[in-house]
This record gives sequence, structure tokens and C-alpha cells, in this order.
Amino acid sequence: MANNHSSDINIRYIVIVLVLTFILPAVCALIQILINKDTVFSFELLGKWFIFSAVGLRLFIAGIKQTTDPAFTAKEIFHLDNPESFPIVRELGFANLCFGLIGIISLFLPQWRVVSAFGSGLYYGIAGLQHFIKIPVGLNEKFALITDILIFLILLVYFVKMI
Repeated sequence: MANNHSSDINIRYIVIVLVLTFILPAVCALIQILINKDTVFSFELLGKWFIFSAVGLRLFIAGIKQTTDPAFTAKEIFHLDNPESFPIVRELGFANLCFGLIGIISLFLPQWRVVSAFGSGLYYGIAGLQHFIKIPVGLNEKFALITDILIFLILLVYFVKMI
């Protein structure tokens, strides 16, 4: 199958992922430290905001997009032009909504963080492995591979440190 999208760069996607994965968690941790003078920078503090943002917000937003507009994900991410794939993409969106909600709720229920790190970590790890096996054809797919593996590794370390 020829891929006409292999060289397309979706700058919006890359910026959103960078903000949700790296910038927002660091900024939120810094704000918490500035607001609460008793709070010190720690891996646990950064993990709290990382799970909320890189897992919770990122997957929840992806889930909304996939359930409301499965054609976008099918065509732009998976390069599928077949409308028969849309129900499968919508189900992926349901999974993303669920994982995302667990990450968001973990901000208010700290005991959920380790569960979110475990489940979402596996999810990101397996997704990253799939990107690797498939051999990414464009910058967007290479970026997804790298960020999925980085998120998996961070969540793995968080899980191991917190159990």
C-alpha cells in the first residue's frame, strides 16, 4: 500500500504531545512548589503531574477525538481510507477515554497513580513496540514511537519506585 502521508508532519500533534508529556507536568510541579512552600521537587511530585497530564489529559483528549471523529485517526494516523475501520478506531477511543480518566482522577486519588502507571505504562509500551515493529514511515510515526517508549519507561520507573 502506498503511503502518501509518510512525509507529512503534523506540527499541531507534535506540539500538543510535547506540551502534555513534558512541559505541562514540569510547569505544574513548579507551580505546586511555588504555591506550597513545604513541597520539594521529587520524582513522586513530577510523577503525579506526569500521570495527570501525559496519561490523563493526553489519552482523554485522544479518546474524545477518536470517538467523535474516527475518520481523522483512521486516515491521518493509521493511513486507512476505509470507513469500515471507523468502529475499531472508535473503540480505541473508548479505551483512551478510560485510561485518561484514571490518570485524571489520580490527581485527586493518589492511590490510583500506581494503577494508572501500570495500566497506561503497558498500553504505551505495547503501542511503542507496535510502532517499532511496523517500522515508522514518517516523522509523525517516529515521534509517536519515541514518545510512547519514553512514557512507558517513565511510568515503569514510577511503578517500580512506588510499589
